[in-house]
Amino acid sequence: MDVAKLPAMEDSALTVLHENAERLGRTGTKAQQAAAAALMPAIEAELATRRAAKLSHAKEVAAAKRAAKPPAPKRTTKRKAS
Repeated sequence: MDVAKLPAMEDSALTVLHENAERLGRTGTKAQQAAAAALMPAIEAELATRRAAKLSHAKEVAAAKRAAKPPAPKRTTKRKAS
């Protein structure tokens, strides 16, 4: 697998690739274990980049919602006359 293709992969495909690399790293042949070990840092880096981008986007959306929301009206309490 060419690591240059990782950024273009769908999230689901990247997740499957990560799971397969983990599995092959544990149970594969020596060649498969070596290939998985070589690919794993790039896969994990891409997953971390995507998680960070999603978190940043979620924070931006939340901030935009807060900014667009009109302020709540101030409550006034009426005191009973004594």
